[in-house]
Amino acid sequence: VQTTWKTLMPDMQAGKCDIGMGGISVTLERQKKAYFSNTLDTDGKIPLVRCADQSKYQTIDQINQPNVRLVEPAGGTNEAFVHAFLPKAQLALHDNVTIFQQLLDNKADVMITDASEALYQQKLKPGLCAVNPHKYMQYGEKAYLLPRDDMSWKLYV
Repeated sequence: VQTTWKTLMPDMQAGKCDIGMGGISVTLERQKKAYFSNTLDTDGKIPLVRCADQSKYQTIDQINQPNVRLVEPAGGTNEAFVHAFLPKAQLALHDNVTIFQQLLDNKADVMITDASEALYQQKLKPGLCAVNPHKYMQYGEKAYLLPRDDMSWKLYV
């Protein structure tokens, strides 16, 4: 079932899918509406930038500036992080498929994302670099998302 970060929870609640997989962060807001499997991995938010700009975007203070252009997918934990910790930076929302090209094309400076995704994208897209991938700006856990009130399925998973 194709979904987006913005429509993930409505799709789960509508019964369109039985399990959500693929880098889903455990959050309190999601836990109020759905179950999660046991934790699969720990992760955390870090900057993904053009390699030439790594030294410019090492800290929250360096990124939280009016001249810094952030790009994020709508509706997920990356966008929530930006609103909470980087309110001074310029935020543009973009689809999660071509978002990385925005960085490479110099249409954005920074994407805050999970270290696992940043490391994966730097392998796929020469020119992009994960900044401090083992020094998270925010800790997170990954798990499978499961429908609420189906304890048998949750225990099985």
